[in-house]
Amino acid sequence: MPLSRLCKAIEESCPHLASSVHIRLKLMAEGELKDMEQFFDDLSDSFTGTEPEVHKTSVVGLFLRHMILAYNKLSFSQVYKLYTALQQYFQNDERKNRVVESDMELTNTLLLEGRMEKEELDGPLREEELSCGEPLSQKQAEYFLSQQASLLKNDETKALTPASLQKELNNLLKFNPDFAEAHYLSYLNSLRVQDVFSSTHSLLHYFDRLILTGAESKSNGDEGYGRSLRYAALNLAALHCRFGHYQQAELALQEAIRIAQESNDHVCLQHCLSWLYILEQKIFDSCVLLEHSVNKSLHFGLPYLASLGIQSLVQQRAFAGKAANKLMDALKDSDLLHWKHSLSELIDISIAQKTAIWRLYGRSTMALQQAQTLLSMNSLEAVNVGVQQNNTESFAVVLCHLAELHAEQGYFAAASEILKHLKERFPPNSQHAQLWMLFDQKIQFERAMNDGRYHIADSLVAGITALNSIEGVYRKAIVLKAQNQMSEAHKLLQKLLIHCQKIKNTEMVISVLLSIAELYWRSSCHTIALPVLLQALALSREYSLQYLASETVLNLAFSQVVLEKYFSFFFPEQALNILHMAIEPVLAHGAVLDKGCAMFLVAKCQVASAASYTPQKKIEALESAVLNLNEAKSYFAKVDCKEQLRDVLYFQARLFHTLGKTQERNKCAMLFRQLHQELPAHGVPLINAFK
Repeated sequence: MPLSRLCKAIEESCPHLASSVHIRLKLMAEGELKDMEQFFDDLSDSFTGTEPEVHKTSVVGLFLRHMILAYNKLSFSQVYKLYTALQQYFQNDERKNRVVESDMELTNTLLLEGRMEKEELDGPLREEELSCGEPLSQKQAEYFLSQQASLLKNDETKALTPASLQKELNNLLKFNPDFAEAHYLSYLNSLRVQDVFSSTHSLLHYFDRLILTGAESKSNGDEGYGRSLRYAALNLAALHCRFGHYQQAELALQEAIRIAQESNDHVCLQHCLSWLYILEQKIFDSCVLLEHSVNKSLHFGLPYLASLGIQSLVQQRAFAGKAANKLMDALKDSDLLHWKHSLSELIDISIAQKTAIWRLYGRSTMALQQAQTLLSMNSLEAVNVGVQQNNTESFAVVLCHLAELHAEQGYFAAASEILKHLKERFPPNSQHAQLWMLFDQKIQFERAMNDGRYHIADSLVAGITALNSIEGVYRKAIVLKAQNQMSEAHKLLQKLLIHCQKIKNTEMVISVLLSIAELYWRSSCHTIALPVLLQALALSREYSLQYLASETVLNLAFSQVVLEKYFSFFFPEQALNILHMAIEPVLAHGAVLDKGCAMFLVAKCQVASAASYTPQKKIEALESAVLNLNEAKSYFAKVDCKEQLRDVLYFQARLFHTLGKTQERNKCAMLFRQLHQELPAHGVPLINAFK
């Protein structure tokens, strides 16, 4: 730490002492060697007398005695080196101060400089202070490593950049190649940039140095050597699994299990069992391993591992379609473990998990509540002043859901603010940046589709595909469908359907089936769409996906209205009854666009049903349909969905013409004409699709 910064730190806590420290250092540095010797003699005298200035057993006393003892052990040449180093330290600071003073006189920014120094005191070591090319002491190196590791965990934006941090670590290892902790921080730093070669190299070096230095043996007796080997294999398996190298991960895990069994290490075996479940999950779904892991973890007193197992089990059962109340009960049990053992990170993960589950089941209000709960919580972990708390994956997930929820309700400005905050909190080179990148692309895509700018939406598909191939292919099919390229869209959706059925992505399977049904409508193949919709409805009810089930029922109601033209046994009244049963979840939890489509469909059903009414009742039904169209129009306007607005205006103009309201009809016709000129129909008949 430079002298100026040291004096500033002392002045913050004890203003009288700062000037005394500077004067004493100046006397020693500008004096002779005997002045430094006199200083250490004075330190020894501070312990003598009936009322000594410092007690020997106090914190300060122990530190001073340690320093005096270290000084007394120095040889004459070492004392002289210490004195010259002290002189150099003082002179460097004096030269730096003269340069700073001349710069301040030129720029006249005294207030700004003072504010910057205050921020520097609270923040981590600056890069120029570290890049001196000289070896740090053991304590300085340990402080630097612990500081950077803490920042990587809690606030990655405050840590050194990956390149700068690696440079400092290489400098440390140049002077001390066997510094195991530096190799481990290098491993964490390589993970930030997804460098598989460097991270593997650093991890292996860490365990090699741990064994060579005997650090493990000192704390674990004869078991230290074997313990390092089995945990090295386990960490290597986790690393390969993270990068998707599942065969290498399985081999490393088998090695870890073998060594752990030979050493009878139950704790290591439990960790191995958890990773074994993750690897087996890539091949087939198996709850047996996970349930066994949770039970054993509780038996051996491993609450962290047990909680992670419970949450993995909940996630798996959510995808399997288990009831939400049972899943929430299981998460409640894991929350008891978290609060009992103050597991702050797992509390965050649990709340993020609940947010995602409610989103999966289509309960956006509950998801919003859980997201707000997590964002309003304070971390239980103590962090340094100025360090942003809760910069974890859980918070990235929750903020992304929050941005998407706001965008769905038409609050695009609020969604942009949340994404801006995400970009600042998780820069593009950070490990969780891909989350907000995907959500940002998806929100931009939906806005472009709503606005009828299909060429812009098509350009965004490549970015989405790079981050999530399934989402990218699905959105490419949506763009092709909007551009009236039905054959290409159908081929793409069929391939995606087969792939999603193979990997058991049920949510996407249902979405694809609904899109295929819409393709059949647009191609006037209404009867073929019905079995597709019934398949989607069966899947959504089997997997408890209530929102998708409601959306599928709305599509079926639309089919009833369309097929009534072709078959006498389809009645619009039946469609209206079906609609009233399914519309509530959409209006309560749905996106604004879905609400608009639902109200538009209600109006269509009312008009179709009114054909068989008496004249007076028919007028009332049509006027009610006009009101519902007004509500649909307000929803579509909120998300700037011009194509749907055009269809609503066309339908309203026809209703006003039937009701004899010429002025209102002409107004709707004029607005329709403006939108129709802006958005040509591409040869697709109007009012021939639910969405």
